Amino acid sequence: MTVFGRTLETQEIVALVGLLLTLTIWLMAWRGERDWASWFKGWEAERKARRDAEIRAENGESDPAQPGSGPGPKSGPWG
Repeated sequence: MTVFGRTLETQEIVALVGLLLTLTIWLMAWRGERDWASWFKGWEAERKARRDAEIRAENGESDPAQPGSGPGPKSGPWG
Protein backbone atom coordinates (compact mmCIF):
# COMPACT_ATOMS: atom_id res chain seq x y z
CA MET A 1 0.00 0.00 0.00
CA THR A 2 1.41 3.40 -0.99
CA VAL A 3 0.57 6.55 0.96
CA PHE A 4 2.11 9.91 0.04
CA GLY A 5 4.65 8.17 -2.16
CA ARG A 6 5.80 5.89 0.64
CA THR A 7 5.13 2.17 0.73
CA LEU A 8 3.68 1.02 4.04
CA GLU A 9 4.65 -2.37 5.35
CA THR A 10 2.35 -4.76 7.18
CA GLN A 11 3.54 -3.70 10.63
CA GLU A 12 2.90 -0.04 9.88
CA ILE A 13 -0.60 -0.77 8.60
CA VAL A 14 -1.37 -2.81 11.72
CA ALA A 15 -0.05 0.02 13.88
CA LEU A 16 -2.28 2.56 12.10
CA VAL A 17 -5.32 0.32 12.48
CA GLY A 18 -4.49 -0.14 16.16
CA LEU A 19 -4.24 3.62 16.66
CA LEU A 20 -7.58 4.16 14.93
CA LEU A 21 -9.23 1.49 17.08
CA THR A 22 -7.76 3.03 20.22
CA LEU A 23 -9.07 6.44 19.21
CA THR A 24 -12.51 4.99 18.51
CA ILE A 25 -12.67 3.22 21.87
CA TRP A 26 -11.51 6.36 23.68
CA LEU A 27 -14.16 8.49 21.95
CA MET A 28 -16.90 6.00 22.81
CA ALA A 29 -15.82 5.96 26.47
CA TRP A 30 -15.66 9.76 26.58
CA ARG A 31 -19.13 10.06 25.05
CA GLY A 32 -20.53 7.61 27.58
CA GLU A 33 -18.94 9.50 30.47
CA ARG A 34 -20.30 12.81 29.16
CA ASP A 35 -23.81 11.37 28.76
CA TRP A 36 -23.70 9.83 32.24
CA ALA A 37 -22.58 13.12 33.80
CA SER A 38 -25.38 14.98 32.02
CA TRP A 39 -27.97 12.44 33.18
CA PHE A 40 -26.70 12.58 36.74
CA LYS A 41 -26.85 16.38 36.89
CA GLY A 42 -30.47 16.31 35.68
CA TRP A 43 -31.40 13.57 38.13
CA GLU A 44 -29.78 15.46 41.00
CA ALA A 45 -31.65 18.68 40.08
CA GLU A 46 -34.98 16.82 39.95
CA ARG A 47 -34.26 15.12 43.29
CA LYS A 48 -33.43 18.46 44.91
CA ALA A 49 -36.60 20.06 43.50
CA ARG A 50 -38.72 17.17 44.85
CA ARG A 51 -37.05 17.40 48.27
CA ASP A 52 -37.53 21.18 48.42
CA ALA A 53 -41.22 20.73 47.55
CA GLU A 54 -41.59 18.11 50.31
CA ILE A 55 -39.96 20.43 52.84
CA ARG A 56 -42.23 23.31 51.80
CA ALA A 57 -45.29 21.05 52.08
CA GLU A 58 -44.25 19.88 55.56
CA ASN A 59 -43.80 23.49 56.69
CA GLY A 60 -47.14 24.56 55.15
CA GLU A 61 -45.53 27.04 52.79
CA SER A 62 -46.84 27.83 49.33
CA ASP A 63 -44.93 27.01 46.18
CA PRO A 64 -43.12 30.18 45.01
CA ALA A 65 -43.06 28.82 41.45
CA GLN A 66 -46.88 28.94 41.27
CA PRO A 67 -48.25 32.41 40.42
CA GLY A 68 -50.87 33.66 42.85
CA SER A 69 -50.08 30.96 45.38
CA GLY A 70 -50.13 33.45 48.19
CA PRO A 71 -47.45 34.88 50.40
CA GLY A 72 -44.36 32.87 50.79
CA PRO A 73 -40.65 33.34 51.13
CA LYS A 74 -39.43 35.53 48.35
CA SER A 75 -36.13 35.00 46.71
CA GLY A 76 -34.21 37.05 44.25
CA PRO A 77 -32.60 40.45 44.15
CA TRP A 78 -35.85 42.41 44.84
CA GLY A 79 -37.32 40.49 47.69
